[in-house]
Amino acid sequence: MSCLETLQAYAFRSLGYGERLLPRSDFTLCDQFVLIGSGMLWNIYFGVLAIVTGFVFANALAVAKNSSRGWLRRPANGFIFVFRGSPLFIQFFFAYFLFLSLKSVSPVFNLLSSAWMGALIVLFLNTSAYSAEIFYGALRSIPKGDIEAADAYGLSGWARFRRVIWPTTMRLAWPAYTNEAIFLFHATTLVFFSGFPAWRQQGDALYYANYFADKTFNPFVPYPILAFYFILLTLVIITVFGAVNSYLNRHLPQERRQKIRFKPQVIR
Repeated sequence: MSCLETLQAYAFRSLGYGERLLPRSDFTLCDQFVLIGSGMLWNIYFGVLAIVTGFVFANALAVAKNSSRGWLRRPANGFIFVFRGSPLFIQFFFAYFLFLSLKSVSPVFNLLSSAWMGALIVLFLNTSAYSAEIFYGALRSIPKGDIEAADAYGLSGWARFRRVIWPTTMRLAWPAYTNEAIFLFHATTLVFFSGFPAWRQQGDALYYANYFADKTFNPFVPYPILAFYFILLTLVIITVFGAVNSYLNRHLPQERRQKIRFKPQVIR
């Protein structure tokens, strides 16, 4: 099978399209690049949806945590503490067995025990907690002069939040939030270990990398390929978030603009 035929057969195999059976022997470098790349589609799916939905929820949590009303502040504090205080790996396992229990109660919960929904929910909750703490710190760091200027212009309530507080919060939080986004995409590889099943061998990138490592007894080819894909993905994230960062800081002098710096988290 030529590399072009391999691409046609396996490019979207992780989504259920193309050749159903995985190659059993005579693995080529093209086989490994194509199948691991196909699995990356699931990692991108988990990362993008968790980031988008988590961004909205994290903003709500940050505002609630910053609220003077106890009935808003205490639940937000508790949620953030639980999901930041426990390992993501444990959250995956706990959620999986919880969803299995719910599945036995009613078939309505069947979707939750599948990876595409159950694992996504866990990633969404986890990144929401971490992002909320980042946004909360930025909220507390807004210069008083900005608030006083808004008051002087007669802005109050929602108008002040939308036009002054929230944009300033995003500008201050964005470099740290970029690192959270990068880590979340890397954390999608934990879905492979979480217990959520890969239906019909339609797994993520680590699933296929592990498959080739087991079959060839040589981890020094598939895992570097996996790392290569994630490095490319990280560069894309830095580029996209860097463009957003430039937009948020467009009104500032060049020397005052915060630049994106990737700071990998060794442990979480």
